[in-house]
Amino acid sequence: MSSSVTTSLLTDMYELTMVDAALKSGTWNRGSIFELFGRRLPAERRFGVMAGNARVIEALERFQFSADEIDYLSREKIVSDDCLDYLKSYKFKGNIRGYTEGECYFESSPLLQVEGTFAECVLLETVLLSILNHDCAVASAASRMTIAAHGRPCVDMGARRTHERSAVSAARASYIAGFRGTSCLEAGKRYGIPTIGTAAHSFTLIHDCEEDAFRAQLASLGPGTTLLVDTYDVARAVKRGVKLAREAGGELGCVRLDSGDLVAEAFKVRALLDSLDAQSTKITVTNDLDEYAIAALGAAPVDSYGVGTKMVTGSGIPTAALVYKLVQRVNEDGSIHDVAKRSTSKSTLGGRKFAGRARGEDGYANAELVVVADNAQQAEVEFERRNARPLLVDLVTDGQPNPRYVGKQALQDAQDHHVQARNELPYPGWRLSAGEAAIPTEIIDLTEREDEVEAPSSKPEPRR
Repeated sequence: MSSSVTTSLLTDMYELTMVDAALKSGTWNRGSIFELFGRRLPAERRFGVMAGNARVIEALERFQFSADEIDYLSREKIVSDDCLDYLKSYKFKGNIRGYTEGECYFESSPLLQVEGTFAECVLLETVLLSILNHDCAVASAASRMTIAAHGRPCVDMGARRTHERSAVSAARASYIAGFRGTSCLEAGKRYGIPTIGTAAHSFTLIHDCEEDAFRAQLASLGPGTTLLVDTYDVARAVKRGVKLAREAGGELGCVRLDSGDLVAEAFKVRALLDSLDAQSTKITVTNDLDEYAIAALGAAPVDSYGVGTKMVTGSGIPTAALVYKLVQRVNEDGSIHDVAKRSTSKSTLGGRKFAGRARGEDGYANAELVVVADNAQQAEVEFERRNARPLLVDLVTDGQPNPRYVGKQALQDAQDHHVQARNELPYPGWRLSAGEAAIPTEIIDLTEREDEVEAPSSKPEPRR
């Protein structure tokens, strides 16, 4: 048993069986546009946060079928030999446009548009959805937490609470939404996120006494370290930590509270530190925090928050519920058909979309514009009329990724962009309570085409 180095099998079987059948029907090479979007926001979310584009690009670069993958598909008889021949040379050569990382999004926002042949686009469905459904959910939760923190730093401590690879992705997504660091070293190495961490309760317990543990940590990490003070008695540990740090040549950097009534304990510890003339020593709190717990600590003398389980699992909403749908195809004669589902409660809107964020005279956003148009020029006229900034950027062109959206600088740019995008929302969008989206979505169709629906068969119905 071995995992694949490539990303091509991070997919559902029916992606490949569709390609196999499309090769036989002759429709595999039809020009297509797929769209990745959410039909609606969860009731608890007033906006979503786009995250995962760089991981999409990384996955796309490794989306190839090596000899191992081909051997597996052949051995298990997943697809025909003709399809295997197609997959051997597969390489995405199309275009991908989408919302930039850190952007806020809403109902029907076209987060990604994937354009190419049907075969090359449909194969990407599952891997794109798995990346963005996870990263957008985590970033959306993390943004609410940084709102609740009111400028106090939040750091990711959730690696042990999720899948080992999800932990790395969650650290990146939370950083986009404003988190300041992570305990996960792989995330630090891969993405350049600042790493944090000192000691757990086991470090205190392995020593003969708390004083020995504190002395050892201070000797190793210096007086500016963070001491965990609730293994035994909090007040005694705080006094001991301040005293030992001064003996080590400085003031204690921080104390961490990980249990009990955090609000009450924070007030007690702050008063104790001040009485010891340790005003520079900070207080950080952990212990299963979410946005509501962080908000409840708003009046407490807390300096930072360590967030674990609730952040890496989307704070109760572990998926962004995004879907990937075909919205346009090109027929053999070159004509363009907008296509859409008519299923009850799961219908879609056909056609190429352009997205813009409309703003009022006060500079705050007042609508998400989703414009169905034949070309960008049509949409730009509408955006100018509504004082809207365009939201879609070129992520991949003719199979080549845009280097602006990958790497460490791209991650920092995404965090900066999120601050700007979130600040643009009206105040109700910042509320943690369930309610309507921060701004409404307006669908504007500038085309004269109708979505194609299935035509009735010309053959008579068989008698029963």
